[in-house]
Amino acid sequence: MSRFVSNAQLGRGWGLPLVPEDESRALPWAGGSDKVLQSIYIILDTEPGERVMRSTFGCGLRRYLMQPNTAATRALIQRDVTKALRRWERRIQVGKVSVVTGNDPALVLIHIEYVHNRDGSAGNLVYPFYLDQS
Repeated sequence: MSRFVSNAQLGRGWGLPLVPEDESRALPWAGGSDKVLQSIYIILDTEPGERVMRSTFGCGLRRYLMQPNTAATRALIQRDVTKALRRWERRIQVGKVSVVTGNDPALVLIHIEYVHNRDGSAGNLVYPFYLDQS
């Protein structure tokens, strides 16, 4: 499948952050796999209840603030991330989600591997999340 068809099928819309790109003051656009990646970040950054018309949208990672960086906490984060992505991002097939400790005792790194449903291309990201915001 060509990249052009893939991008069209994966969507196109405003890029984030919504900051004008240059002196023309045009807002940025994103499409294809970049748009899917931005959508994943939005899901991870959103707390259920933040969106008025979609009160269950989001992942709810903030509930883990001030929790200890233990295997149990990381397993709960892994479960919530997997569940949220499977529910809210239909353009991907969630593969492996792993949550590991970072260099800082309060840091966990959320590794997400996925496959785009339309063209079978693989994607991945590492999302840093601090359990302690001090």
